[in-house]
Amino acid sequence: MLVRGKWTEKWQPVQAKDEKGGFVRQTSSFRNWVTADGTAGPTGTGGFPAEAGRYRLYVALICPWASRTLIARALMGLEGAVPVTVVEPALSDQGWRFGAEADPERAASYLHELYSVADPDFTGRATVPVLWDTRTGVIVNNESADILRMMSLGFGGLATKGADLYPASLRPAIDALSDWIYPRLNNGVYRAGFATTQVAYDEAVAGVFATLDTLEERLSDGRAFLFGPGLTETDIRLFVTLVRFDAAYHGLFKCNIRRLADYPRLVAYLERVLDLPGVGATVNLGHIKRGYYSIRTLNPTGIVPAGPHLPWAARTASEA
Repeated sequence: MLVRGKWTEKWQPVQAKDEKGGFVRQTSSFRNWVTADGTAGPTGTGGFPAEAGRYRLYVALICPWASRTLIARALMGLEGAVPVTVVEPALSDQGWRFGAEADPERAASYLHELYSVADPDFTGRATVPVLWDTRTGVIVNNESADILRMMSLGFGGLATKGADLYPASLRPAIDALSDWIYPRLNNGVYRAGFATTQVAYDEAVAGVFATLDTLEERLSDGRAFLFGPGLTETDIRLFVTLVRFDAAYHGLFKCNIRRLADYPRLVAYLERVLDLPGVGATVNLGHIKRGYYSIRTLNPTGIVPAGPHLPWAARTASEA
């Protein structure tokens, strides 16, 4: 991790736990917003107007949080306006690495180098996603929920597709359901996987499956997406966890009471989202499996399992 802008120790996937041995996620540190006219967003300061080609998005295809932003970018048709850099799937001793080619903005080899440029006194882990301002050389934001919403609202004027991921009439309901899903399922699988006590694990895994049960029932009226016929950002938040569930969370994270495959409505829902133009290209099962199973605290041998067989895998960017 970084301490006052200097790399000091090998990457540790788990840095903190609560009094019950539960996983505690690091709080995002950069919270400025890109807006249509550059005025300040809900947090941070202004000065970041939406301009094509000005901002670069850094993602890891293993990461559900980063994948939220990548899917929104695809659904909004922002590929030409917001370029993307994908880091390697497995964490190195210095965190996320750029691979054979150095980062195009700073010729960096590791993501943490950009954090040090943006804030020479930064202390913490260098996480994805990152929205980088190429003009000023700073990190605008590294909170996936913020960047997800920016793709719809901040960059909306540059979009080439008409998706409305945060419709005004549904905003209170979207916020409420997203806030309900996050601790129980999105972060719940991590709380189960990284728990260091039985109590913490039992609590987390119970919440995961209670949430899946509730969502399966929500879809019983035949609705296409969580709020009806139109996909919203809450669907993206749910999808990124579902698409990783059987490949990683069921085995590695011990969320094994049931498979996602045992929820027929959720599987059909996953496939509907996956079939939307551009979404399948953001899902790389090879990256997902190699990335998760490279976490040595959970999988000391580093062996990547051959399975599971996923009937919808051919509709993604990689079946491996």
